[in-house]
Amino acid sequence: MKWSGIFAVVLILLLSVQTQAGQVQSSATSWQVVEAGLADLTVAFERSKPNYEQDPQQLYTALDQALLPYVDFRYISARVMGGRYFRAATPEQRSRFAEVFQVTLVRTFGQGLMNFDYREFDLRIIERPARFEDQDNVELEVVANDGQRYPLVFTLRRHNDEWKIINLIVNGVNLGLTFNSQFDRAMREHNRNFDRVIDGWSPEQALEEMQAQEDKT
Repeated sequence: MKWSGIFAVVLILLLSVQTQAGQVQSSATSWQVVEAGLADLTVAFERSKPNYEQDPQQLYTALDQALLPYVDFRYISARVMGGRYFRAATPEQRSRFAEVFQVTLVRTFGQGLMNFDYREFDLRIIERPARFEDQDNVELEVVANDGQRYPLVFTLRRHNDEWKIINLIVNGVNLGLTFNSQFDRAMREHNRNFDRVIDGWSPEQALEEMQAQEDKT
């Protein structure tokens, strides 16, 4: 699987989930949060994709608004920075990276989805018992027409009586750890200059590096 389309594979699920969109209730289970989030994203994508060529920002804005109730972007961005860098950063730098991380991630989602043929795939659901009271995994599996399987694992965290997505593992690749390694490497390359790293942040960089490593094997 091409890592440049890794986010597109995730969004393939949006078009396979047969549920009605709507805001998830605070009493919802972790699986219901994922299901409702995918359903809302389906609506956002279907409404915006016809105008993508003329106004791509419309799609990015719609996806961002659909993701926000279900994804804890601020928590994820803090984990991507890592403990020592997060503690060393100023509150303004932490907030700015959270904003940049969210914008670039959503843009990558949108671009990947528009360039991927999702009609090749079907969706299978794998449910597991919760391991911890405040953290849970929701497992799904995308199956291609040729029979190849792509497992996905959403990690969710329960905070203030709500489940929110905090990580994703695609085909065995932990995106949270991958982005954390990218941030750490960028900080070392730029002499711990937070502002320079934040200004140059791009999710595509990590995906391209993973693709290059895969091509060598």
